[in-house]
Amino acid sequence: MKAIRRETGHGHGHRHSAPGQHEHEHEPQFGLPEALPEGEHVLWQGTPDWKLLAVTRFHVRKVAVYFAILLLARVAALMSDGMPLAAALSGTLVLGSLAVVALALLTYLAWYTARTTVYTLTDRRVVMRIGIALTISLNLPLKRMEGAALALFDGGRGDIALTLLPGDRVAYLHLWPHARRWRFTRTEPTLLCLPDAQAVAQRLTEAWAAIHGTAARPAQAAAGAAGALAPTLATR
Repeated sequence: MKAIRRETGHGHGHRHSAPGQHEHEHEPQFGLPEALPEGEHVLWQGTPDWKLLAVTRFHVRKVAVYFAILLLARVAALMSDGMPLAAALSGTLVLGSLAVVALALLTYLAWYTARTTVYTLTDRRVVMRIGIALTISLNLPLKRMEGAALALFDGGRGDIALTLLPGDRVAYLHLWPHARRWRFTRTEPTLLCLPDAQAVAQRLTEAWAAIHGTAARPAQAAAGAAGALAPTLATR
């Protein structure tokens, strides 16, 4: 089995299906490009929390603050020229409209990215079905992973970045936004904004340990920890 296998399909014209049905017609099993071999079992499947994705990867809050500063500066400049407040506010309508459109677009991209993403953990691999315009399925065998890193946010949500063996690489642009930040030369595929990150981290740790024949330890979340350890998931 190859360490990384990419399979593509068209991402347009698909919709979320009811439980038990497939979202993509080409999928023999939900979230997977092909049926699992006999004896392999799905341990977990999930998708990103789109609201957290909008904040952490599409930077909706930062963009909102940026536009708020621009609007306040514009109003202040107009009023300093002697324009009444009502007229100054009217003078920011175009900029305000652009801000609304930009924020709406970023929010939609976050929502649709989450909608078209499925992460699957089996007892042998991690499969990432990602992509909006073009669907890509990444097959990441656990035996080809050095370890992983867990980053927790509020409410138990978090990211899990996967460290592949040297030589196993995926282009950063193919992964984005499902990649650890600033890791361009040795990219780390990342399960983003998981609502139950701690539980998924523990399952991944146990599956990794079983594949490598080592004893699994609990995946702890400690502020300030960094790096990638195996079989225990490090926090970052």
